[in-house]
Amino acid sequence: MSQPKLRAGLVGLGMMGRHHARILSSLDGVELVAVVDPGGDVHGVAQGRDVLNTVGELIERGVDYAMVAAPTAFHDEIGLELAAAGIHAMIEKPLAVDTPSAKKLVEAFKNLVGAVGHIERYNPALQQLRKRLENGELGDVYQITTRRQGPFPARIADVGVVKDLATHDIDLTAWVARSPFTSVSARVGHKSGRAHEDLVAAVGQLADGTITNHLVNWLSPFKERLTVVTGERGAFVADTLTTDLTFHANASVATEWEAVAAFRGVSEGDLIRYAFAKPEPLRMEHEAFRDAVLGLPGAIDRIVTMEQGLATVAVAEAMIESARDGRVILL
Repeated sequence: MSQPKLRAGLVGLGMMGRHHARILSSLDGVELVAVVDPGGDVHGVAQGRDVLNTVGELIERGVDYAMVAAPTAFHDEIGLELAAAGIHAMIEKPLAVDTPSAKKLVEAFKNLVGAVGHIERYNPALQQLRKRLENGELGDVYQITTRRQGPFPARIADVGVVKDLATHDIDLTAWVARSPFTSVSARVGHKSGRAHEDLVAAVGQLADGTITNHLVNWLSPFKERLTVVTGERGAFVADTLTTDLTFHANASVATEWEAVAAFRGVSEGDLIRYAFAKPEPLRMEHEAFRDAVLGLPGAIDRIVTMEQGLATVAVAEAMIESARDGRVILL
């Protein structure tokens, strides 16, 4: 006899909400019961399911968990309502608009399964990178660099590039390194006439001593999503657009050219491009959360917890504070 399906709801039918609806509609062991969006289903993704106006109406449908893909400004209000009703929830990143709101959500979900949709953790290239770092393939890690650039997304209106895009890099950096941020320094730019920043250049340090730097903007005519980890034996380059991972090894052969041989640093060695399975990150994210709600062994370690989401919001706020005050912020 088959197990009953988990009853899920979706809040928010914007760009990300459409993708979440697609996954939830086909996820094994899950039934998407209804969706919530006061603006209606303008993109036609509900596929015959009821489109509700309020979270309260969704709660009345008896859902087991909800995916929250509403604008960031509403995350705490929606999340607190779901938690009060005893409903597990995954909330799109960032967890909340500020640290106090994020702390409220962490407290509210302490007896429930609460997660944050930091999808980059599920990118196969970054998962491979983390595994290889854990296995010691790079030796000591010296630096983690990220570049996340592209044109302005019309979907974003309530936060700047730090809390929208840079939170990806904050989370993935600490996760890949298995070490939290201890300090950040940042500079931001306002070039598009909006109230929020659209460019940030940040430098950070992790608890294990790793130096990080991050370039993020909404101003580039090309799209770039790169993570470079430099260490004792060379450098890994993860491209999360193509889900490719390459390794640039330090040279192990003698250099005869006098001008280069005199340089006492490293030199270029072998280049390896790894082959590995590339499942869709969003489906992996939802599978992990489903399994956590079911209480399957080890599943809680595969989700981004709200405590981790809170830490990311705190680093993002520190970047903004650093840019405003012109100083290094200790975390």
